[in-house]
Amino acid sequence: MNQDSQFQGAVDPADTRPILIIPYMWIGDFVRGHTVVRVLKERWPNRPVDLLTTSLCAPLVDYMPGVREGIVWDLPRSRLAVGRQFGLARLLRMRNYGTALVLPRTWKAAIAPALAGIPERVGFVGEARFGLINQWRWGEKRLPRFIDKNASLAQPDGAPLPSEWPVPQLRVPPEDVARWQQANGLSTGAAVALGPGSVGASKRWTYYPEAARQFAEQGLEVWVVGGPGEKALAQEIVAAGGPRVRDLTGTDLRNGVLAMAAAGVAISNDSGLMHIAAALGTPTMGIFGPTSPYLWAPLNGLAATVVQNKSVLSCQPCQSTICKMNDHRCMRDIAASEVVAIAQRVLQETAARATT
Repeated sequence: MNQDSQFQGAVDPADTRPILIIPYMWIGDFVRGHTVVRVLKERWPNRPVDLLTTSLCAPLVDYMPGVREGIVWDLPRSRLAVGRQFGLARLLRMRNYGTALVLPRTWKAAIAPALAGIPERVGFVGEARFGLINQWRWGEKRLPRFIDKNASLAQPDGAPLPSEWPVPQLRVPPEDVARWQQANGLSTGAAVALGPGSVGASKRWTYYPEAARQFAEQGLEVWVVGGPGEKALAQEIVAAGGPRVRDLTGTDLRNGVLAMAAAGVAISNDSGLMHIAAALGTPTMGIFGPTSPYLWAPLNGLAATVVQNKSVLSCQPCQSTICKMNDHRCMRDIAASEVVAIAQRVLQETAARATT
């Protein structure tokens, strides 16, 4: 059985009603939501698929094959925002969606699709969303991984999990990358992109400045990529690495996508940028400490999964955002020289494949 046929279910070629996906809005989770798009398009190739998105994640939609449109609507995380919910519902109602997949299990995520009267609203039981979700799914806690929970909603109810899910894809036209490099005064050589940020301090590897210095000494360009929250860290890395190191942090996620697309290798903590780089097909090294690569690494696979192997830590993986024991050894015992050596090997292997 080829992979395309695993997800078909019952297909009605005449069904062209659009489908709305309400994904998780963290960057990495949003990227992984593209697997759900791919499963839906394999099951219903004639039904357009739209994604609800925040302003932050909106640039990602432009590079996702199979997505017709991103519906940009920012809802606050900390409150219900009834007026914003009604406004979103009015917008959704005008688009005549036949199906909504509500990936988050929160009550709030299901309000607008219900107010919009979308006929089929699929989601897990979650926070007792009676009346909001009308196509219940059960057994979420028995599913092993985040992607299994999300993508199973795109399958027929009760369908077994496939051996492999379609991997997320981001496709950036080469001419867009070339224009971006020219606009930023960057060379077209093999650069190293660093993603030093993450949600939670415990997931942050602390030796990026030393790694940047070593890369620069080898004649490589180094780009520090991230959001405005990484600006101070980027400046520290630039100061350590010298003129070959560029601070490319900023408020526009599109800049980060293009940087990761242009890089020869990306090195990142367990973060949204790691998932972006992997979905682009850029050779990506993920540095893991408190989180499990099995649960959180990209489906696309990594050029290298970097974990400390000097000792066995009873607390690892803890999934905690702040280290509460062992003085952050799960990340602190990964040396800069180790990461640089792996990156050199990845660059050499990539160059060898390009010549064959």
